[in-house]
Amino acid sequence: MGNFLNRNNGCVEIKNIGFISTRFQGTDGVSLETEKWSQVLEKMGYECFYFAGLCDRDPSHTMIVQEAHFDDPVIKKIQDNCFKVYRRTSETTGVIHSVRRHLKTMLYRFVKDFNIHLIIAENCLAIPMNIPLGLAVTEFIAETGIPTIAHHHDFYWERPRFFVNAVQDLIGMAFPPSLRSIQHVVINSEADRELSYRTGISPVVIPNVLDFKKKPPGINHYNSDVREAFGLKKNDFFILQPTRVVARKGIEHTVEVVSRLKNPRAKLVITHSTSDEGDAYERRIQSYADHLGVPLIIKPEIIGDKRGKTADGRKIYTLWDVYPHADLIAYPSTYEGFGNAFIEAVYFKKPILVNQYSAYVMDIKPYGFKVIEMAGWVTDEVIGEINRLVLQDRAAYKEQGEKNFDLAARFFSYEVLKRKLRSILINFEGIVEAIGSHKEEP
Repeated sequence: MGNFLNRNNGCVEIKNIGFISTRFQGTDGVSLETEKWSQVLEKMGYECFYFAGLCDRDPSHTMIVQEAHFDDPVIKKIQDNCFKVYRRTSETTGVIHSVRRHLKTMLYRFVKDFNIHLIIAENCLAIPMNIPLGLAVTEFIAETGIPTIAHHHDFYWERPRFFVNAVQDLIGMAFPPSLRSIQHVVINSEADRELSYRTGISPVVIPNVLDFKKKPPGINHYNSDVREAFGLKKNDFFILQPTRVVARKGIEHTVEVVSRLKNPRAKLVITHSTSDEGDAYERRIQSYADHLGVPLIIKPEIIGDKRGKTADGRKIYTLWDVYPHADLIAYPSTYEGFGNAFIEAVYFKKPILVNQYSAYVMDIKPYGFKVIEMAGWVTDEVIGEINRLVLQDRAAYKEQGEKNFDLAARFFSYEVLKRKLRSILINFEGIVEAIGSHKEEP
């Protein structure tokens, strides 16, 4: 395979784009944003393909390699040795490089089989969930010069569990790499500054987006029984926290809110499970809720990225089925890469309780969104505002929802993403005409 940057005097016409990550499945932020990017790119005339360890995209456009997934047994053992027991033996190093070689071979096959002209590395060059995959992608880019967008959602220095490790040399090489054929993309201003400060790399900031031209779905024949599925009554005050059960999501704040509302109709639903970060925090939250007498409803088994049935015959709903039923969206995170749940709540014109996490303060709040804010802890003022806005003043509730929707449609829409991607692709292709009329939506 020749060097991509040497073709056509440095100009490459891009038609086929290959997304690479550990997984493209479910409702995690990386999978959701990848789906949005692919929708926008396909409307611009590109064809998208996928390389991952787990993937629910079109099988004819997908290459699945199990070692690319962070849940693969070999990868999990590497992770345990490097980030839990901090034990880097020659055997561990040998396994890392053996898997790296295999993954790199498969990457060459992926690019050849699907005639890929540009790759988009989705978070696999930012956070070391799979060290061999990051190394393989880095070496593949270095060897081929293939045009690459490295889309970073969160970095290792943002996660305490990666602070102490036995692979700092490998992290420095690939998370992220500094190579001339890579355009780095981050999702918030703080990540922009930190990446520049730590590595000298200058990224482009592209926020998370939604298709605000599409009307939000409502309550219909399929999702009309969502409240019943969660054990809620029709007149219950439905507080929804659409997050995973991990410490940085600040679920204890929402539990406190429910307790201090002193409203027996107030019920808290958490949509997602603990995922890859263990269940210690979930046990702590459950204990805290029991102590305060707050019913805590966590049923991730009935929430999925697609509708369907559980093994015992219960309905599976999407988040889009649940949002229309909620009275208040709680988003008390202490840290977020950007804030998908915030934008989704705005899309459904719901009132939002939000903690002042850094990405919100720097990249969302300045646009003028009207929300119920807390600065690290729950106050009487927060409780009073929830009671006033959600339970008493329905006119203000509706007005606030409409204003927030209009703001998000201006600054966090698919049109914003399209403009930013177009600019990057023009630079890679070398000629404006390559993204001209033959690729534009009519």
